[in-house]
Parts: sequence; C-alpha cells; structure tokens
Amino acid sequence: MNKEEFLEALQNEILEYNKVIATEKGDWIVKGFIDIYKKIYTITIDTKVVSKVIEILLIPQFEKFAQKYNLNLILPPQQNFYPDLSFVCKETGNKFAVDIKSTFKDSQDKIKSMTLGAFTGYFRNRESNKNTTFPYQDYQSHLVLGVIYTQVSRSSNEKEVYSLEEIDKIESVIKDFQFFVQPKYKIASASPGSGNTKNIGAINKLEKLIKGEGVFSELGEEVYDDYWTFYLTNDMAKALEIKRPYINLKTYLEYKSKGIDILKAHKDEILELNEEEIEEDLENGEE
Repeated sequence: MNKEEFLEALQNEILEYNKVIATEKGDWIVKGFIDIYKKIYTITIDTKVVSKVIEILLIPQFEKFAQKYNLNLILPPQQNFYPDLSFVCKETGNKFAVDIKSTFKDSQDKIKSMTLGAFTGYFRNRESNKNTTFPYQDYQSHLVLGVIYTQVSRSSNEKEVYSLEEIDKIESVIKDFQFFVQPKYKIASASPGSGNTKNIGAINKLEKLIKGEGVFSELGEEVYDDYWTFYLTNDMAKALEIKRPYINLKTYLEYKSKGIDILKAHKDEILELNEEEIEEDLENGEE
C-alpha cells in the first residue's frame, strides 16, 4: 500500500464513524463516567477531555481498519509521542502517521484553534527517535484525522450525580460530528497555534479543512517543510540574537528571493569555486 492508497482508504473508512460515536439524532453517545457503584458523573465540555474520549472510542475502529487493509496499528509507547497512530503495511513496510485532532465549530462554521504538532524537535531532526514512535522521515505520509463537532448549551448541573436508570436524562455535551482526513500540509496555516507556541497552526474554515485547501495545498509539501523547518518565533529569534527571517508567506517569499538573481547571474563562478573547494579538500585528506 502506498500513501495515495492509504489516504483514500482512510477517507472512505471515516464515512461510517458517525455511527460509532453518535446517535441517529447526531448526539454524542457518551454521557459521562460511571463508577463501580453504577453512579454516573456527567462529562465536562473541556476540549482536552472530549478529545481523549473520542480517541478512546475510535481506537477499536482503527484496529478493524488495520486488519481490513493488512496493516499493523502501533500506538505511541508514551504520552505526547508523535503520532497518535502509526500504521505499518505488512506487505511493503511503508509507514503512515495519523494524528487525531478534534475541536468545535461556531455558528459561522469556523473552528476553534487547532494545532498540527511541533515545528521543532522531531520535525526538524527527522532522523531522531525522540518523542516519536518512528523517526519522522520514516513515514510515507503525515495525515490528520479531524473530528469537528458542535458544543451544546447544557441545562443539567455538572454537580449532580445520576444513577444508571437516569442516563436518558443526561444531555450530550456535543453533537453533529463531521470527520475528515487530509495530509497535514494541506490544512496547515502559515502561523503557529495560539500565543507563542511552537506548534503549527491549522486553517480555521471548516469547508477548507474538509477539502484540504490550506495555504500550502497548492504550494506543496516541500515548501511547507521548508517554511516550518526554518520558522522562528519571537522568543526563538531573541534567544539566537537574530532578526526573524520571516513571519508569514509574504515575508517568506521576500526572504527566499533575496540575492537569488545575483546567485543565478554568478552560477558558473559558484560552480567553479565549488570544484576548487572539493579539490582542496581532497588534497587535505578531507572527504
């Protein structure tokens, strides 16, 4: 299985996921947490808690998907390792990284801030095993499985504890799920996530997310990789005591264009100098 086949298979698979986590009316099937005394504590609307529970609900489906397509599903060995899911093709050995990202949308179909992982660490040092199941460079593709939902204004009291017989009285905190799968670069923005974070931000329009129509979708993954590999936040630039080379795509274009005409005009001289440097290195015993 190659990366195009894997993407298509996963995009088809998620079409059935609403049936896994939502009722026919579109409400979330999760109402709360139950203890050994069969008491139910209603679930919070906190996005981190919701995201983790959604992931737990979907893990068995990902295992079924892996078995269906002759893949091994490997979960991260530790918390906060990249990615959430590693799929390895049993036939070819090809590896595919999938991160699960969930957030809510507003009435204008814009999503709350979504981040797509760090642009430092393993993203830049792609041979490293630090904080990643496999080195970043070992994956054929890096995908995001997005889960977008609507939050519900709750009338029930989170301080209340319910019995199992009262489960129908508990309102779902989220509803109306939409799933998508896209290569990470196709939904990335040219800005970090909120604040001075070292995470790549995502575009915030739902329609563009679902279709994979971010700012790098036409520019390509190589430009995305180059942009984020050398991107510096204010704090990073201050630590290095340098000026930020660029802050957005416009200034990135200006930065990459600087001196390019001069370099092109002196291409032959540069190549000649390079040959001389290679000869000198060989003479000095350097490889």
